[in-house]
Formats: sequence, structure tokens, C-alpha cells
Amino acid sequence: MSSSDSRSLHEGSSDVRLRWSGRTHPGRFRRNNEDAFLTISFDRREIRYLGKDGDGPLADGDYIFAVSDGMGGCAGGEYASKIAVQKIADLLPKSFWLSATGFEGGEQDLLGEVIEGIHKEIQRLSRLYEECRGMGATLSLIWVTPKRIHFAHVGDSRIYHLPQDDSMMQITHDHTSPGRLFREGKINERESKIHPARNQLEQVLGSRNQSLEPQIGSLIYEPGDQLVLVTDGIVDGVYDRNLENMIRNPLPKQKDVAPSQRLIDEAMFASGKDNLTALVVEIAGEKA
Repeated sequence: MSSSDSRSLHEGSSDVRLRWSGRTHPGRFRRNNEDAFLTISFDRREIRYLGKDGDGPLADGDYIFAVSDGMGGCAGGEYASKIAVQKIADLLPKSFWLSATGFEGGEQDLLGEVIEGIHKEIQRLSRLYEECRGMGATLSLIWVTPKRIHFAHVGDSRIYHLPQDDSMMQITHDHTSPGRLFREGKINERESKIHPARNQLEQVLGSRNQSLEPQIGSLIYEPGDQLVLVTDGIVDGVYDRNLENMIRNPLPKQKDVAPSQRLIDEAMFASGKDNLTALVVEIAGEKA
């Protein structure tokens, strides 16, 4: 679907609404939080920064949700993740409307350009400032349009899709050797969590002289589906089955707790060694 097709869908749009919740926490042992997340919506007139919890109609514009985990000496990691999410807001809406008014290219092409732009900006700042030397960041984002969700991913943060009538699926690939071994069925989930190379990223934004190969794709959604975006601090101590249960079937005492906060609490209890970030997005309402 082209960018102009996506834009025109808004004009006769449906009653689909989104609900979201996002939380980030430094964890039990770290002083700094090198994670960051982004919640924005945009149309042809403006970009709107959203709160950590919210509800909005898809008829009003497209939505972007993202998480990023920074790395680097001193404050470099904290800076890198903030650059990653801020550059999405700077680049994607502008590129989208430029494309929709004559520049040919689909959403996935635009996402590739945005990822490359973030990558180069982090590299540029690493060269300019000693305190930023060697910094990098993971990035996992979803772009919600009236008919599809487009996603882009680099690193070992994750995006999960929870269809209303099917099992949860991890739609991103961990860019690590244990992640590859797990996808190939050579190790199980527990072994991937304790593998000595689990924190050695094969793809990361900003790394020096790296040819980036981001994972970019799309999926069709239905009302009742949910998307979960997390940094590796969440999945360090929380297994996939438990993560799915925390979203779909919370305990009675957890039902009034925001879904993202449930994941933070569970990860803190299970591990909490790293920074923790979770974003949960629900597709609500009936399509016209």
C-alpha cells in the first residue's frame, strides 16, 4: 500500500480506536535509565506527543510507538536512546507527507530511510563528542495506519503481536547469535536467556563502520489485537508465556494496573538487573 493510499483511508475512516500504556524504570541496581519510549500521532497538519497512557481514534491520524535501549560510556547510552526516539518524530511524519504529495515510495521504504537517518546521526555525534564516543541504541517501532501496522527493528528489543483469537508471536528477530540459534530451533528459550553471547548485538544503531540491515515489515490487524514493545530488561526475567498471561489474563489484583506497569513489576520481581521499558497498544472498536 502506498503512502497516498494510507492517507486517503483516513478520509472515510472507521471507528477503530487505540489504547496504549507505556512505562520505563531504571531497574533495581542501575542509577541511570538508558531506555526511552515514544508515543506520538500525526496527520497532515501536526505532530502530537501523547501521554504514557491514552486512548485515541485512528480516524484522527497515524500513530507511532517505539522503544529504544541505549548503550555507551558515561551518559552516551542515555543520550543515544533519546536521539533514536526523537529522530523518529523529526523524520517519519515529514518523510511520509513528502511521499504522499509526489515522492514515490511505500511505508517500508520510508522506514528504511528513517532508520538509516537515525543511524547516521548517532554516528555523527559519536565522532563529534568524546563523551558520546561508541554510543549506540536498539530501536523497535510500530506505525499504525487504518489498515496495517508497519514495523522497523534493530537490536534485541522486541515487538510481540497478540492476535485476539491466536497465540502471541514475536514478530521481530533478536539481532544476537542466541536469537538466531533460538529461531533455528537449536536452543530453547531458557538457554537463550543464559547464553554468554546474549548481550552481544550483531545489529545496533550508531555502531562504527557497520552496514545496517534493519528488519522491516507489515502486518494486518483486527479489533481486539494487541502489540507489546519491550526492551531486553523486561524479557531478561520474564518468559514469553508469562508475558502473554500478564497481558491477557492478569490476576484480579492486577486488573486495575496499567498493562505496561504489570510487565515492569513482574520484570522487577524476576530480575530487575537492567533498565526496563514496556509499551502495550490495544486495537479497540469496530471497523466500519
